[in-house]
Amino acid sequence: MNPGDTRAFAARLLVPVLDGKGSLSGLDADLAASVIKERDRGFVKALCFGVCRAHPRLEALAAQLLREPLKQRDTDIQALLLIGLYQILHMRVPPHAAVSETAGAARAFGKAWATKVLNGCLRRFQRESAALQAKVDKGVPVALWHPNWLLLEFRQAWPDDWRAICEANNEPGPMTLRVNRRHVSRDDYLQRLETAGLSASACDFAEDGIQLESPCDVAQLPGFAEGDVSVQDESAQLCADLLAPTLSDSKGKRVLDACSAPGGKTAHLLERFTPEMTALDVDSTRLKRVATTLQRLDLDARLQAADASDSKADSEWWDGQAFDVILLDAPCSGTGVIRRHPDIKLARRHSDVAELAALQSRLLDTLWAKLAPGGTLLYATCSVLPAENAIQVEAFLARTPDANADMPDDLDWGRAAGHGRQLLPTPAGQDGFFYARLTKMTRGQQKTAV
Repeated sequence: MNPGDTRAFAARLLVPVLDGKGSLSGLDADLAASVIKERDRGFVKALCFGVCRAHPRLEALAAQLLREPLKQRDTDIQALLLIGLYQILHMRVPPHAAVSETAGAARAFGKAWATKVLNGCLRRFQRESAALQAKVDKGVPVALWHPNWLLLEFRQAWPDDWRAICEANNEPGPMTLRVNRRHVSRDDYLQRLETAGLSASACDFAEDGIQLESPCDVAQLPGFAEGDVSVQDESAQLCADLLAPTLSDSKGKRVLDACSAPGGKTAHLLERFTPEMTALDVDSTRLKRVATTLQRLDLDARLQAADASDSKADSEWWDGQAFDVILLDAPCSGTGVIRRHPDIKLARRHSDVAELAALQSRLLDTLWAKLAPGGTLLYATCSVLPAENAIQVEAFLARTPDANADMPDDLDWGRAAGHGRQLLPTPAGQDGFFYARLTKMTRGQQKTAV
């Protein structure tokens, strides 16, 4: 496949994202099923992720270059223009190749007319780059690569940190590993990485976490196929640390991971403890990823596809026996993990936040009824928006008499956020995440509280 075709393939993947009708969630599967050679797949992925990451700025530059906006049916050509701009600005592609190969890729869509348009736009950008960039960067959303509604949300929630959040979102996140302590200690695995020529260090907060100095293919990780290690951000690993006091004596305890896909937290809890685990997810296709994860790690859980927010569907998966621990890693806006899923900048709308908050509220209420008295529910999101986090938990506690906030006050990570703990994304550290640990009071505790 010639270079122009790899750019055309990337443009095809970007079209539904640019049209607001898709995401990059299936990118790896699309590449694996394609005729793109393995050596070119990283290039295609870099183009897709890069265009989404820098999208607000690239779109603003494209608008300056086009005499008039392209028609809706020509989103593929728009995608190629953004791909061309991204290469010139952010990749080590020779400028002449970025221009000629991107323009030529229009022929793959049967639109030879567009080669002239793309060639003219990209060559003009080369000539007038500094002036055009200075012009569009007068707009703060463009300069910070974020849609305006999201900037406003960040600014209101985090008046001292909103710029830092945006800057962290615009950088690829580090590659972080979770050591399987059933197989190997963290110190021993660090030594194995050093022997393999991979520089790494222990994470600051997560007990099982290791951060690589540079990302690598998982095939290069010693013992990955054997289940010695997994890829998981440090923030997500803190779930097991927060549940450790409850699950340290976990034999026979019933644990529910209510929104379990792709299975990282389910696996971590099973690696650390020995509960009777049920992994639930509304999406049966995503639940297969949980099964694959557990199979690689030689772990067992009861997998069920069902909607945890719908109490009418309880009979499809629940035996009526209460759980001792429930993990609710709730569907959310993903605003804490934009650096890993940059298409969120295009896929999310302001109205989504209220809809997601309503779903989170239903999940909390429905699952609380399945928690045993004295049990623990850990509420988590990969969001940095209070409506999904501190405000959500505050409202739940106000309407739930037997719920008690039980978040440790001596944590050395994150910051207090209502009754929970908030982590913000940092360029060389963890993703954005929120946790709130809630316990269900027994009847005697309720009387004492009254």
